[in-house]
Amino acid sequence: MFEKVLVANRGEIAIRVMRALEEMGIASVGVYSEADRETPHVREADEAFLLGPALPAESYLSIERILEVAARAGARAIHPGYGFLAENADFARACEGAGVVFIGPPATAIEAMGSKTRAREIMKGAGVPIVPGATEPSPDVEAARQMAAEIGYPVACKAAGGGGGKGFRVARSEDELAEAFEGAAREGEKFFSDDRVYLERYLEDPRHVEVQVLADSHGNVIHLGERDCSIQRRHQKLIEEAPGPHVDDEMRARIGAIATEAARAVDYRGAGTVEGMQVGEEYFFLEMNTRVQVEHCVTEMVTGIDIVREQVRIAAGEPLSVAQDEVEMRGHAIECRINAEAAHKNFAPAPGSIERYIEPAGPGVRVDSGLEAGSEVTPLYDPMVAKLIVWDSDRERATARMLRALGEYRIEPLTTLIPFHRAILATEQWARGETCRDLTEDRKWLKQLTPDTSSAAPPGGSGSGQGPGPDEEHAQRTYSVEVDGRLHSVKVIGAAAGGNSAAPAAGRRPPRRERGGGASGSSGSTASLPSPLQGTVLKVAVEQGAEVEEGALICVIEAMKMENEITAHRSGKLIELNVSEGASVGAGDQVAKIE
Repeated sequence: MFEKVLVANRGEIAIRVMRALEEMGIASVGVYSEADRETPHVREADEAFLLGPALPAESYLSIERILEVAARAGARAIHPGYGFLAENADFARACEGAGVVFIGPPATAIEAMGSKTRAREIMKGAGVPIVPGATEPSPDVEAARQMAAEIGYPVACKAAGGGGGKGFRVARSEDELAEAFEGAAREGEKFFSDDRVYLERYLEDPRHVEVQVLADSHGNVIHLGERDCSIQRRHQKLIEEAPGPHVDDEMRARIGAIATEAARAVDYRGAGTVEGMQVGEEYFFLEMNTRVQVEHCVTEMVTGIDIVREQVRIAAGEPLSVAQDEVEMRGHAIECRINAEAAHKNFAPAPGSIERYIEPAGPGVRVDSGLEAGSEVTPLYDPMVAKLIVWDSDRERATARMLRALGEYRIEPLTTLIPFHRAILATEQWARGETCRDLTEDRKWLKQLTPDTSSAAPPGGSGSGQGPGPDEEHAQRTYSVEVDGRLHSVKVIGAAAGGNSAAPAAGRRPPRRERGGGASGSSGSTASLPSPLQGTVLKVAVEQGAEVEEGALICVIEAMKMENEITAHRSGKLIELNVSEGASVGAGDQVAKIE
């Protein structure tokens, strides 16, 4: 078994992996960007090293720098988490070349499944049912038109190297094809360095059902049942549950066999997920994610199997700790992604600072988080604050438990998806196990979810950080000091200047009950169209001087790994246009002026 493992990620998944390593008696090495010096995952690590600047390309995506840190720290294995380099075949191959074990599948399996067209071709050859469509990318829009005519509208334009909802656009008619194709290509290039796009039939309102697989180097391949991930926005998951509400024992066995055959077809090793579309009794292969999933937690809750621990064991050459006939799904688990997003603004990213943070607790409640009071959600990274997971004996009881836990959660003054989750789980659509697309795509319904800030605790409440009290002159504080790119813990005894609260100690995370805070907002004039977020302008759809209708697309801004369409707030003449493609824009900056 490994003595030391580097975790090449940040936030909640880095902490999740580090906790598993600690339980296995393995030392963890954390890495961080300049923007993440004070984040909880840095303190969770036994050692932590600076990678580089805040931009992911210069830190978390720098293969060279990560391998340098691994060598310096003496880590013989690297766990990539999810996102960043987790499904990068070049990274897996570079680890092998450096004599470091990549805790994930072989590079060949990543390549085979990383290309969605290649994966479809392999699955079709293996007899696995696939969604009708192409097995090769379309070289241009004209070729895509011909393919769409064969498939039939609506069609999905999908980035060949995509995943996680990135590079996925729908064209419901020929008039929409060029824009959908262009958008999928743009996101594919941005997020996966691959602008190739293929087409497949877009299934109207299918269920998104995926199967968790584990495969070791001794020929054992098993599945841990399914997860239903049908509650989505922009084809990105919001709520996941296990088992699937419309999957019976016969279908579970059938799709489990499909998933294990898919893994065997590419000589898979490690933890992976075979994603598919359920339409009634039919099930179509969609793609395979060659990493641990964000939603792996619900499977752990119903099976009792630690998926991250199995990943580490497999990478160390050990056999699976469980056989297929020993896997049993008990009860029901639900996960809500607590993202810094404004559902009432069509899920616009809502970066900001956290002043008050209190997690829910009690029976059957699990919180995987990467932030705390004093943390900031920046536009540089994913908007996820935490994952809230609950378990109970059945779906109805698990729903009630989740609603109770959501009601206890306090993340202030940050705007999060908590109001959305509470609303959707209280609907008849959720109770019936529907996909709820009629709600997640209904802007009028979403508008009703404007957060109520009146209940926010006043500043200076319990744990408000007013100083250490009468023993201040003998206070003991531990500070984190960075020396030559490595964090060290320094203990200081005595009063802090000005009576300020001490920095959190390096090592484990402190209790999460911090000072209260209020909410803030912004507004613009009737003529001015402000940007609701900070980001990069990917596309400008209009020209200055043009006449526009209310709701017309003005520009597309990328922020927190999402493309956000900025539309005209009124009809009129565009007398000012203050953005250009490739330029940065700040929250509140005037995008345009319409009179």
